[in-house]
Amino acid sequence: MADKNPRRNPTTDALFDAILSLETREECYNFFEDLCTVKEISDMAQRLEAAKLLLNGSTYDQIVKAVEISTATISRINRCIQYGSGGYRDTIEKVQKAAKPE
Repeated sequence: MADKNPRRNPTTDALFDAILSLETREECYNFFEDLCTVKEISDMAQRLEAAKLLLNGSTYDQIVKAVEISTATISRINRCIQYGSGGYRDTIEKVQKAAKPE
């Protein structure tokens, strides 16, 4: 059955395929610096950091001070964590697991 999500389309698939082709941090820097503004990259990095802090039990006030992000954005991130597709949690856990030597 075809996915009815309008965000899932061939153009977006091509973007994600390009991202999945990146193999090094340097390749990521090169691609995202061409694709995004400095502010967009910074905003995404802040959202990811805020999500990590939320998942580790930090309060909104602690996150605002640590990440310098608005409570409205933190609230949106929290809604994604609570009711979204699990992308933040799954990705953060995957990166943390890969970073820990066994």
